[in-house]
Formats: sequence, C-alpha cells, structure tokens
Amino acid sequence: MRRKQKAQKQRAANPKANQRASLSFRMNVLFFSIFVLFSVLILRLGYMQIVKGEDYVKELQKTEEVTVNTSVPRGRIYDRNGKVLVDNEAKNAITYTKYPTTKQTEMLETATALSKLIKMDTSKLTERDKKDYWIRLNADAAAEKVSKEEQAAISKKGGETSEIQAKIDELTRDRITKKELKTLTKSDLKTLAIYSKMVAGYNLSPQIIKSDGVSDKEFAVVSERLNNLPGVNTTTDWARKKKSDLTILGKTTTPEEGIPADKLQYYLARDYSRNDRVGKSYLEQQYEELLQGQKAVVKSETNSSGQVVDTKTIKEGQAGKDLVISIDSKLQEKTDSIVEKYLLKTKANGTAGLLDRAFLVMMDPHTGEVLSMSGKKLETDESGKMKVTDYSIGAFTSSYEVGSVVKAGTLLTGYSYGAITPGTGILDAPMKLGGMTKSSLYNRSGAQSSVISDKVALQKSSNVYMFKTALKVAGIDYGQQSINGITAADFQKMRNGYARFGLGVETGIDLPGEFTGVKGNETLPGKYLDLAIGQYDTYTPLQLAQYVSTVANGGDRIAPHILKEIHEPSENGKTLGRLDKEIEPTILNHTNNTQAEYNQVHEGMSMVYNTPSGTASKFFSDAKYKAAGKTGTAEVIYYGPKKEKYGTYSITVSHIGFAPKDNPEVAYAVIMPWMSTTAEHSTPNNLMAREAVDAFFKLRKQETKDQKQTVGDKITR
Repeated sequence: MRRKQKAQKQRAANPKANQRASLSFRMNVLFFSIFVLFSVLILRLGYMQIVKGEDYVKELQKTEEVTVNTSVPRGRIYDRNGKVLVDNEAKNAITYTKYPTTKQTEMLETATALSKLIKMDTSKLTERDKKDYWIRLNADAAAEKVSKEEQAAISKKGGETSEIQAKIDELTRDRITKKELKTLTKSDLKTLAIYSKMVAGYNLSPQIIKSDGVSDKEFAVVSERLNNLPGVNTTTDWARKKKSDLTILGKTTTPEEGIPADKLQYYLARDYSRNDRVGKSYLEQQYEELLQGQKAVVKSETNSSGQVVDTKTIKEGQAGKDLVISIDSKLQEKTDSIVEKYLLKTKANGTAGLLDRAFLVMMDPHTGEVLSMSGKKLETDESGKMKVTDYSIGAFTSSYEVGSVVKAGTLLTGYSYGAITPGTGILDAPMKLGGMTKSSLYNRSGAQSSVISDKVALQKSSNVYMFKTALKVAGIDYGQQSINGITAADFQKMRNGYARFGLGVETGIDLPGEFTGVKGNETLPGKYLDLAIGQYDTYTPLQLAQYVSTVANGGDRIAPHILKEIHEPSENGKTLGRLDKEIEPTILNHTNNTQAEYNQVHEGMSMVYNTPSGTASKFFSDAKYKAAGKTGTAEVIYYGPKKEKYGTYSITVSHIGFAPKDNPEVAYAVIMPWMSTTAEHSTPNNLMAREAVDAFFKLRKQETKDQKQTVGDKITR
C-alpha cells in the first residue's frame, strides 16, 4: 500500500507522465470521433447510393420534353369546287431560342450583333421600352434619379421588397427626360427592338424576331454568321394569304398579337405558346384545332447545370387539315355582284338616305349547305368617299323586321295548333281595333273584301287572314271593335311555332357570334297582330334561309353549315389530300305539320310567282324553272347605326323562295333594310331574288356540262 501511494506520488510529481496520459486520452477521443464521422459518412453514402441512387441518376440525366413552335403551315380553305380561298405563303424568318442558362447580358450582346445585319422596325417600341433601355445603358445616371433619402422614405411606407423596388423604378422612369431619351441612337433602337422580342420568348421555344420583309440578302448574311449568334436561327415562316374578301372566312392573329387574352388559358392548356397564331374570327376561329396542325415535339437533354447538350425531334410536325367549305365561289361572286348592284342602284334614290346594307343567302334545303352568303355594306372612307365592303357576317349577326315573308310560317303555325286547316276560308276585310284600322295592303278601302283561302292569302299577301289566324291560335274570335284577352302566353305560342322553322332562335350555323334577333317586350293586342305579319320581332337573313328551307323540304329544320369536308393536307396546294371526313346534315327538329299542310303552303307560294294576282308574278312567271316564294315589306321605325335618325319611318323589303317547287335544289332569302323612308318604293328584293336563282341554275347547267365533258375525255383517253 505504501509502495502504491509512493508510485502515485512519483508519477504525479513527474510532468512527462501527466502529459503522456492526457495525450493518450485525447487520441482515444479523436479516434472515436473519426470512427463516428466515418460511420455517418458511410451510412449517408449508402443511403444516397442505395435508396436515392436512382433519383440522382435521373437528375444527372435529366431531360425536358418541350413542344416547340416550328411554324407548320395552317390548313388551306377551299370552296366546294376545289378553288383555294385561303392559302399559305412561305417567307424567310429569323428566330431566336432562349436557353435556361442564357443571361440577359448575353442576349443583349446577340441582339446588338444581329442589329448590324438586319433592318428592324422600331415604330412599335413604347416609351416604357425606351426608358428601360436607357436605364440599362446609363445605370449610374439612372441611380441618381431617386435620392437615397427618397428611397428610404419609400421603404419606410412598407410593403414587399419587390413592390418597393417597383415604386423606385417607376419614379426613375418618370424623371427620365425627353432629351435623355433622344440620346438613344437608331442603332440602339434597333437593338432594343430585337432584344424586346428575344425576352418575350420562352425557354427552348423559338421566338420570331423578324418574318415580314426579310430580304434574301439578310437571310444569307445571318445564315453565314449563326456560329457567332448564339440562339439565332434562319428558317421558313408561313403567312396566311386570303384570295377572297369573304369575311366569314375569318382572320388569324399575328405572332406579335399571339393568343387573345380572353382565350389564353384555354389555348395554353392545349400546348399552345403565347405567341402562336390562332384563328380570331369566324371560320379560322371555329375550326382552329383542325387548321392549326401539329407542332413538332422536341426533347432537349440538359445536364445538371441546365445546359442543353442534345436536342432530338421525337415527333415530326404536321400541317393543318385542309377544309372544303360549302360555298360555291362562282355563285358567291355572282350573288355578291347582284347585291352590290341593287344596293348602289337603290341608294341613288332620293328616299334611300338610311339604306346602307343588303343580304342574299342561298342554301341547299336538304343538306343545310350554305351555297352563298352575300352581304354588302356602304361605308365612308377617310376622304368621305362611299365604298362597298363585304358584310357577309351580317347574315347571322344582325336582325331586322322582315314583313310578310313570315306568313307561310304563320299558316303552318295555325295548322299545328288546330286554329285553321288547309283550305279554311276567312273574310279579308279591314279590321276595326278601337280607333285604329288594320287591313291588307291590297284591300285598304275594303272594296275587295271577300272570303279567301289560305293559298290566296299567300298569293295576295293578306294581312287580315294572318291576323285572324293568330287570334284563333290565341282562342279569340275577332269582334267588331276590339280584341281582348291577348296574353304573354299567346305571344309565346306564336314564337314557339316560328321557332320550329328557325325564326328567332339559333340556326346552329358553324360560325361563332350568331345573333338570334330581338323579341318585342310589349304584349299589346296590336303588337300580337304585328307579330303575325313579321313587323314586331326581328330575324336574321340566315334565319330566313333556314326557315324557307324547312318549308321547302317538308318540315326538317336542318342546321346550316359552312364546312363541307375535312381533308388531309394537300402535297402541292392544288390537288386535295385524302378525304378525312364529310359533314353530314344535322336535323335539329321536325315540325308537326302534315304533308298535306306543306303541299297547301307550297301551292300558295307557287301562286305568288305564277298567277296574275301573285305579288311576285311579274318577276318569276316567265322563268324556265317553276319556283315558289313569298315577298315581304315591313313598315319599321329606324334604329340603325345613325343615331341621329332614330325614330324615322322606314321600309324594309325581303323575299324568300325555293326552286324547283316540286324537288327543291336551292332555298334563298333576301333582305334590304331601311331601303326607303316613304311608303312608295321600288322592289329590289324581288329583282335580286330572280337574278340569283337564274344564276344558280345557269351555273348548275354549266357544271353538269363540264362533268359530262370530263367523263367523255376520260373515255376517249
């Protein structure tokens, strides 16, 4: 025991021994710590390699699949005979593709280099664009525009950092003078115009820098220097080329316009880019998905730094489908000429101050195919000179009181409600309504008062027959002085009857923006009678065409349509590609009238054309074909584009018909609104109808002759 204590005292007294013991302890702690750290490291490496290894491999080999706008041609639009109405025109284009790692300074350098090689339109640059660019070029001077004290005051008011900076930037812009902006040279503005387009694009998606007016020299010079212009490329773009003034063909946006703001989310959800051209009106808009085509799908392989290392096309782009429409260009040109001729001729009359438009629509009554849709409008240009413009869209976007052409619908509605039957006789004599008299135009004095049939009512255009038929629909017998008991429900019954034929409702036309007309909101007895002769509610020219088609075919209300066929893209733009789909007729409803009732109406409408007392006999009785129709005149109060003339008395004329009578090939409708401001007027509506039907059969005869000649040539060969 004493020895042990002695030894301990000796070691304690020995400093070297203490040092060795301390060192040994520290080494043990160090080795243990290293052991623990290595263990953690090994476990972590194991976790990363075994558990997360596959994920990290994918991250290292990360690829991004991007739908790229390769500007594939839109589908062409042809008429029913194969004539190209809307084509594509190839043109040189310069594009820029921004990569994920591209810096703004690099883009600016590229823009500066490119500006020295091409001409660039700078007229569309905004003052904001110029100020931002001036700030970039004059950073020090711009920083002095807002003092530190002012910046501190703005920051003191609170808000997000981005909001504070935005306020400072806005104040900076406000203090840039016009003199300072003028220091931007033409070269600076060209660079800015190019740079603005570059930054507007998306990563890995080519952005068109210039496609209008790229000269062959510019195209060649840029192509030669692509290695020194990162992201820049020369390619082919396509411009829409219309070969017809027909407005129903529609328009597309430009790359600058891109997708309309109100449809942005719709198109983005369908893999469009913001700067894609899209149809913005009528046919181009209606059939956008067919016409647009399929863009190429490109897979871009990026490394872990986001740099593109390889680009592969995994799906080739495809041009849009070609559309064949139902319009016959030759017939369209002829009806356009007819409408324009009579519009100008009638306008020359001293009483036609309100006249500014006219319409003529022709349809196949069995298929709903629109053969021609003519609408012309008189407008004044900047010099004050009057010009005629296409207003075919007005055939389904504008409506008018149409007058007596609705009377066939009134009779058929009367039949369907059991108010009258074919052959019912009604006394046509002036009707006293309190202090007012309502009569037929041909019997205002009552001298020709007599009991007439439904057919004669159409032949002579009897108002009274229609008044009394409508009253019977309401369950009312005409008294001597007044009409009592007309309700809103009675108005609705008549409107329901008309709607079965297409009046006052959507026709189902395959074009956007259709208008259904205006329904009068008063329920006075006199207005109810006006409704029965087409002088209360308003209807579109296309509704009239659908209505008379329904009458002509015996009760099938068929949706009018412009699209006839869908084809695979043509290889040469001349010969149609493979037929993909043919549009079949769509029957919207069938009326509940019998064939005997239709036969009665057909006979009455034939009498309009072919008997001495018919209202259109002097226009159609000598035709080589036998047709049937109805004329119309409406006394209206003007509510057109000239607001200063609101409330003016005016006359609107109309005409409907079909031919041949027994096996109709064509149905037609004419409207010329506000053609006169006096009751005494000409009848251009009837002349327009006759000339249009003559043109239709003349063209059909020629087509048949050409087809026979073609068959004969094939046999000879």
